[in-house]
Amino acid sequence: MFYDLLARIKNAQAARQESFQMPFSNFDLAVGKVLVETGYIKEAEKRGSAKKSLLEIKLKYRAGRPGMTDFRIISKPSRHIYSDYRSLKPVRQGYGNAILSTPQGVVSGKKAKQDKVGGEYLCEVW
Repeated sequence: MFYDLLARIKNAQAARQESFQMPFSNFDLAVGKVLVETGYIKEAEKRGSAKKSLLEIKLKYRAGRPGMTDFRIISKPSRHIYSDYRSLKPVRQGYGNAILSTPQGVVSGKKAKQDKVGGEYLCEVW
C-alpha cells in the first residue's frame, strides 16, 4: 500500500539517495504520480517485465533539503475516513497537500476541491 511508499520516500531522502525501487502496484504508482504533480518527487514510473515489475522513484531536493519533509496517514485499513470537497481544509496552512482516492482516481486535495469531488482521505504530505 501507499503507507510503505511514503515511508520509503522519507527514509531515502534522509539518506540522500537519488532514487530507489520497490515492488510495483497500480495504487502506489497513482500516489506517486500525485506526488510528482505536487512537486515532492521528480519521477515515478514502472520498470521491468510483467512478471517482476518494480516501481522506480526518483527523488527531488530543493537547495539540499528533501522535497518531502514528513507525512501523516489519515485512512488506515482499520479506519477509512471519507471527505467531501466542501470539508477539505488547507494542510499545514497551505504548505502541504492532501491525497484523496476519488471516483476520478487518486488526486491531490487542491484538485479534488477544484473538481468538486470527494472520496477517501488517504494522507497528508508536507
